[in-house]
Amino acid sequence: MTGSTRRRVEVRYFAAAEAAAGLHSEVVEIEPSTTLTQLRDRLGHARPGLARVLDRSSFLRDSVVVRDHEAPLAEASLIEVLPPFAGG
Repeated sequence: MTGSTRRRVEVRYFAAAEAAAGLHSEVVEIEPSTTLTQLRDRLGHARPGLARVLDRSSFLRDSVVVRDHEAPLAEASLIEVLPPFAGG
């Protein structure tokens, strides 16, 4: 298997996730078999503050809510991180 199977996916952070990450978005390379749980662990590994926010966040995959965090991200091009919001 070669590195050519890796894909680039944009991760976009909002509100507290953006503050914890220190940036609005980043592009990461993943294998098509990477799950949201694996991506979340990878993103939070070097940023403990972000890891805490990710644990409480909801996620969109190409504008669709992710309910199964163990399903492969496969052809995803955008993951959006939505932390809990206050107010209404």
